[in-house]
Amino acid sequence: MSQSARIAVLSIGVFFALLVPAFAADGGTHFSGAIGAGVAIIGAGYGIGRIGSSAVESMARQPEVAGNVQMAMIISAALIEGATFFALIVCLVHGAPFPAVAQ
Repeated sequence: MSQSARIAVLSIGVFFALLVPAFAADGGTHFSGAIGAGVAIIGAGYGIGRIGSSAVESMARQPEVAGNVQMAMIISAALIEGATFFALIVCLVHGAPFPAVAQ
């Protein structure tokens, strides 16, 4: 089994182990926002990692364009980060309803 598959299996196991208290506390009805936020963060981390590795590889191949590549990498990472924050806010607001106010 590859290292990526081991990490994925371990992450899923830890996720389900941490879900047990959430199910016990709230009945397990409002955790969709947390799952969506986690998926958004994982996707953004993967995307920014790919951008970084490709940028470093292209800078190693052509050192004379390193400044342009670095600027494009920073702009792309910032756009991914902005979309991730938007997805995180949407997931948390939509997935976790406000508690009922006692009157």
